[in-house]
Amino acid sequence: MVSLQRETPASGPLVTGFAGSGFRVDGDIVDSGLWLTPEWACPWAAADPDALDAAMLDPLLGIDPLPEFLLLGTGPRLRRPPATFVSAIESRNIGVEAMDSRAAARSWGLLRGEGRWFVAALLPLDQR
Repeated sequence: MVSLQRETPASGPLVTGFAGSGFRVDGDIVDSGLWLTPEWACPWAAADPDALDAAMLDPLLGIDPLPEFLLLGTGPRLRRPPATFVSAIESRNIGVEAMDSRAAARSWGLLRGEGRWFVAALLPLDQR
């Protein structure tokens, strides 16, 4: 198991490591995809990265205030999200940054340490 340590204190949930196909969040293991906001984290019954639809992220993107951007973890490797998905998110004035889920989990902690207001949707580390 890999362990991540917080360098700069940040409020809210933090991914502290990986476990199987999931994530360790503040000591709990989430054995699926994961949604993160500056205030909460919850499991996500993630979809195929090629079948992402902006409407499936409405609860995540609807936080107040609106997030600056969506950090999208695309599973074990970087996969570009569908252009229609990115366009739909950007039409809400929310940017999209995609990377593999491990890199996204590490970036979550770094960017939250800077006080950035954004959300993350992380696909599981193994795509079946």
